[in-house]
Formats: sequence, structure tokens, C-alpha cells
Amino acid sequence: MAFPVTDNERSTPADRRSRLRPGKNGKLALGPLPELVGYNLRKAQVAVFQSFQNAVAPHDITPGQFGVLIMIRENEGLSQSDLGTAVGIDRSTMVAVIDRLESRGLVIRAPSPNDRRSYALRLSPEGQKLMDELIPRVQAHDQGMVKDLSPEEQAQFIDFLRRVSRSK
Repeated sequence: MAFPVTDNERSTPADRRSRLRPGKNGKLALGPLPELVGYNLRKAQVAVFQSFQNAVAPHDITPGQFGVLIMIRENEGLSQSDLGTAVGIDRSTMVAVIDRLESRGLVIRAPSPNDRRSYALRLSPEGQKLMDELIPRVQAHDQGMVKDLSPEEQAQFIDFLRRVSRSK
């Protein structure tokens, strides 16, 4: 179940205050939303993405682009098709992502030695330098997001998320 970004999440705080009609206790009624997995995942995702943006702010990298750069870094020579399959991005979207990263000088797209119809991807020296800087920042951001959980709870949380993602 998907939960779209609401107008309240897109607008400024002043805009939201003027539209909100709080209940008697000053809070909005949420009905069953607080008990729904999807609603809570979406709220957590927004918090994680905002924290991620703060952690990498000067570099203009999205979480998705970071994941793509990691996959290329760890699997040099990977084809765009295999990369798209691995990260769950369709072909046309993957082409656009690689185009953007290539135009920024972070990724090199070279003819594949195994298949003339595809490209082998690798990080440029600039892309490698960026990843060397971003990985510790993202790891610190990630740890900050779960700082209130014990190491055992963090492992359990990751396990729960993996199980939920497999239950399509």
C-alpha cells in the first residue's frame, strides 16, 4: 500500500498552519494511520531522506544515486541492465540516472568487452573521490537514525525491513 506525499508534506509550515483544522485537543485526528505499517514506513522514509540530504547536502546526491554509485563501485564493469535489475529501477529510468551521473563526471560508461550492445560502468576518479568522502558521512547519518536502538534492536530492525520487502 503506497502513501502519497500529502500537501502537508510539500508545503511550508505557514501554509500548513492555515489549512489545518485541529480537533479539540489541538491535534489532527489520524484515525487508523498510526497503526498502519505503510504509514509508519512512509514517515520513517521521509525522516531518513531528510537526514540523508543534510548529511550529503553540499554534493547534491539522492539516496537512489548513492545506491547506484555504491553498486558501480563494488561491481566495476556492471552493465546498466544488471544494475537496474539489482536496484529495482526500470531500463529508461536507469539510463537517465547514469546520464546524470556521467554528465557530472562521476561515472564512466565504456563499451562492454563481453557484449557490444551494452556498457560497462565504473566510477571516474572524481566519482571514487566523492564516494570516499560520502560513505563515512552516510554511515554516520545511518547510525544517527537508529541511535536510540541497541545493536541487537538495530539488527532486528534490518531483519524486519528485509522480511517486509520480500512479502510483496
